[in-house]
Amino acid sequence: MYLHLGKGTVVNTEDIIGIFDLEITSQSHITRKFLAMAEKAGQVVNASEDIPKTFVVCRCKNKKTVYLSQMASATLLKRAESGIIS
Repeated sequence: MYLHLGKGTVVNTEDIIGIFDLEITSQSHITRKFLAMAEKAGQVVNASEDIPKTFVVCRCKNKKTVYLSQMASATLLKRAESGIIS
């Protein structure tokens, strides 16, 4: 099954490691460091047309990708669990 993250970006739900709320998790210096390292390594994909609310960590074939999405983490989680693609 696939999950639409925004701006035409779709990921396989089997590749998703976690869906995280940016506002809550970015309060931690560990999360900020993780995101900075991912961006420096070229692993961040911006799937947001507006200010991102969520980041989704995926691993496909041993390649880690962090997607930024303007959709709320609760919405993405609900879609992933229910099988709604759009």
